[in-house]
Amino acid sequence: MKNLVKYIVVMFVLTGIISCDTILEPIDENRLDFDFVSSDPASAEGILLNGYSSLVDQFSYNEAATDDAVNNQLNNNFKRMALGELNAQFNPTSRWNNYESVLWVNKFLEIIELGEIVWSRNEEINEMFYMRMEGEAYALRALHHFYILQAHGGVGTSGELLGVPYLTEFIESDGDFNTPRLSFEATVEAIMADFDAALALLPTDYSADQSAVNSIYQQYDFDNYLVANGPDYNLRMSGRIVKALKARLALFAASPSFLNDQGYYNIAATEASEVLNTIGGVSGLASNGLDYYKTYDRNDDAEMIWRGSIQNNPASGIEKRMFPPSVNGNGEINPTQNFVDAFPMKNGFPATTANGYDPQNPYANRDPRLTEFVVVNGSSYGGGTINTGVGGGIDRLDSIPNFSTTTGYYLKKTLHPGVRLNDDGTAVGQRHYDVYFRYTELFLIFAEAANEIGGPDNSINGLTPRDVIAAIRQRAGIDQPDTYLASITTTEAMRELIRNERRIELSFEGHRFWDLRRWGLSLNEPAKGYFFNGTDYIDIPSVEIRNYPSFATYMPIPNNETLRFPLLEQNAGW
Repeated sequence: MKNLVKYIVVMFVLTGIISCDTILEPIDENRLDFDFVSSDPASAEGILLNGYSSLVDQFSYNEAATDDAVNNQLNNNFKRMALGELNAQFNPTSRWNNYESVLWVNKFLEIIELGEIVWSRNEEINEMFYMRMEGEAYALRALHHFYILQAHGGVGTSGELLGVPYLTEFIESDGDFNTPRLSFEATVEAIMADFDAALALLPTDYSADQSAVNSIYQQYDFDNYLVANGPDYNLRMSGRIVKALKARLALFAASPSFLNDQGYYNIAATEASEVLNTIGGVSGLASNGLDYYKTYDRNDDAEMIWRGSIQNNPASGIEKRMFPPSVNGNGEINPTQNFVDAFPMKNGFPATTANGYDPQNPYANRDPRLTEFVVVNGSSYGGGTINTGVGGGIDRLDSIPNFSTTTGYYLKKTLHPGVRLNDDGTAVGQRHYDVYFRYTELFLIFAEAANEIGGPDNSINGLTPRDVIAAIRQRAGIDQPDTYLASITTTEAMRELIRNERRIELSFEGHRFWDLRRWGLSLNEPAKGYFFNGTDYIDIPSVEIRNYPSFATYMPIPNNETLRFPLLEQNAGW
């Protein structure tokens, strides 16, 4: 994806070049015009590549607005939102600006409809370029509308469950943006239609494997196929990615806060299972799925459905924000005791005293994922030992505002453990990449949807929720046999287990805030902490008291948009 960004920058530079019609006569404006862009392959593709901007990766850390974390920066926007400042003018989770990417894609679709671009003098290659990039455009338009729907769909002031405006044409700056919102289901169906249009045009994967060529491309010479759809494009939209995105959309639409619909659960489970069966079902669950953020090997992408480019230059910016202060970080994201309590015992049973949990030895015999994802009191991390209780120095709870933990914990998940932040301000960085979709998420989408349709042992395309959760927990290091999982027999009990596994496995990747809303669960759970006073661990029941209004399940449309465009109905309460 880094190469795509470079390509976009080049396209912007090109817009400053004077037309080559003549070097003697100036043009009215010092930029490329539509006639040129609509016939120049590189410029046209640059328009499309703008659709790859504003993709949502794992580094938002909006968990600080949920019961999973507190941000120790007093001016952090998610903190401010959680403490009661959320309104239609201040909404850090807004994605209304994704319409800009939609408009870029619509402009590209207008360009290729003219049919004037010559990608290649070879007729077959040229045709395949048209097909593939049109498919990318439909998929990107659908994805950005999904982002907007996820952030702004909800019950309007009319009482109707509404989606968002669906833009299928480019609108000039002086055009009519006064567009009403579609119903929620109509928006979902419009997104689905664009995804399906993309699937009819895109290869499943960008591969040099001739046996894997889609039926729609089998009529073409394979050497020509490789020019348009070879492995050089494998970070761009593909059929595999689109099917996974369809499953994500369908699960969102089916959720209790929205359509609560068995039909969409079925779409989610079916689409997910079809993709998962291409990697062998549960046997294809990647062994590095727990610590993917430590592995930046182009040859080990088993956990990735879609990611950005691996950075060539080592970096340490995220670690500088998150590492504990004694190892020269800012300790920004502090997991809560609420989140720590979600991890079961190593035998798979919930962490209760009846199941062997000791509040004064709280991290013993726990799910190994706990210390994989969280820096707990006494952990070795970042080149030092981190003590968050008495005697912990600057790592001690509330020792230094804006640096020390507020909950008794520091973050480990998503950070590269090989980064070192030196006392002199220098750093040993490591390579990173943006993650857009992991197979573990798709497994959990399948499990949730299939369970809602038919319970723990509901089989769809040979997969069951129980099989998926068993594989995920076994990979995590839960003792086998998993007696607790075996005791789960109802849809309701499996629902709670799946939600908890999703909370753990997808933690600190930007999912929790949206999950709480789509499930209709409270956003106002107080954030809790845990402190070692030198002798005992003691509870901190309210590190932060969250203050969301009751209607925050459905987030606001930006206030300036509803003021400018009277057809744009606001969500109720805002």
